[in-house]
Amino acid sequence: MIIIQIAGGLGNQMQQYALYRKLLKLGKEVKLDLSWFDPKIQKNMLAPREFELALFKDLPYEVCTKEEKAALLKRNIFQKVVGKVANMLRLTPFANPKVFVETKMYHPEVFELDDMYITGYFACQYYYDDIMPELRELFVFPDHRDPDLQQRNKVIAAKMDSEVSVSVHIRRGDYLAPENVKILGNIASDEYYKSAMDHFLKEDPSTHFYIFTSDHEYARENYSDESRYTIIDWNIGKDSVQDLMLMSHCKGNICANSTFSFWGARLNKREDKELVRTLKMRNNQVAEPETMHKYWKDWILIDNQGNIV
Repeated sequence: MIIIQIAGGLGNQMQQYALYRKLLKLGKEVKLDLSWFDPKIQKNMLAPREFELALFKDLPYEVCTKEEKAALLKRNIFQKVVGKVANMLRLTPFANPKVFVETKMYHPEVFELDDMYITGYFACQYYYDDIMPELRELFVFPDHRDPDLQQRNKVIAAKMDSEVSVSVHIRRGDYLAPENVKILGNIASDEYYKSAMDHFLKEDPSTHFYIFTSDHEYARENYSDESRYTIIDWNIGKDSVQDLMLMSHCKGNICANSTFSFWGARLNKREDKELVRTLKMRNNQVAEPETMHKYWKDWILIDNQGNIV
């Protein structure tokens, strides 16, 4: 059996689920571990999260039991002794050989694993690009809890379908926090967004941009021209999943270095879609253009200086 830990925000949970579906497709016995969302664990988190995959309608998945997880992670006598010796000598903690931890952008060996507990975020498109049509059918959006806002989203989605529409996701908030700026800051820069928008405007000057961000004041200050921009600011809390639904109706998607907007683009079913993302996801990540184009086939990649690479 393989057990995949589900953790993080909605975008990360969707990526872990995508890997789950890919391994199922390969004939593996796979289950999900949801224990990361236990209230006892979440109370110690700087940014508490909830299990949000359940927001999608009838999403199929199987959850492991505590007993199945314990049995998989159980170490034999030799492994226990080595671990105790390492602790006594204050050496690097002895890793459980039954735990696979994501440490780089892409791990091809993950498809060969058996009897393993897998933990990571698996953002790389290459893991599950071939099953994206299946995933687009599995992630069925719920209705908005407010009937009036449900109707509003329906009208906006129809407008997006009928015009040259482009979603623009701007992640600020937690990305501006001092502890996050060094890793996540200045990647989806002003130059990045200008270059991405200019790309679409050169193709069609009538392009209309839909702005998605939790920083609504910033959006109103910088994208106030209603003839060019529409700010989507009414899908909040658990209803923020509706933003993914709206993004998926646009002809183009300009993503932040955020798994949330990656999924708005990934779920886009339009034949004429153009997907844009930052070259890097994190500042401590080596992103070679040739490799990134392999891992993100058919995506447009733009660096923080605004260069299409």
